[in-house]
Amino acid sequence: MNWRGTTTVRDRIFACLPYMLPLMYGVQFGRFLLTQFPILQIILIPVAPLMAIFQSIPFAGLIVFFLLYLLVVRNENIPHFIRFNAMQSILLNIIILGCSLILGIIPLQGFIQETLFNMIFLGVLASVSYGIVQSIRGQYAEIPTISDAVYMQVR
Repeated sequence: MNWRGTTTVRDRIFACLPYMLPLMYGVQFGRFLLTQFPILQIILIPVAPLMAIFQSIPFAGLIVFFLLYLLVVRNENIPHFIRFNAMQSILLNIIILGCSLILGIIPLQGFIQETLFNMIFLGVLASVSYGIVQSIRGQYAEIPTISDAVYMQVR
């Protein structure tokens, strides 16, 4: 849905960038799948330099989270399309962090842990891929429930 006006190529590129944040945090859940299928590591090539920077700076994820929220989502001068995608990536990241907290508390091993990690990784990968493709097309990525929450946050 592109109801807020047309998007420029620059807007489309900037709308894709915030989706790198949930992808970087979702990679931790892909360790089982990536060891079983090493060809899937091609997905991580664009994220590898960003991951190296994130790992070298303490609290980098938290800093980027607040920068995205305060400087992009709450800035009315930035086009709605970019703010929508930034907020959607923030909510995806919150879901990923919630999953990692819950799975850190619950002691899982073996097949159940592997299945849950693979399922979360594939969900993150599908959501991020869908968001990036829709952003490149200049359309809003409608992810059920998450997009509804984003529309309530972004005016």
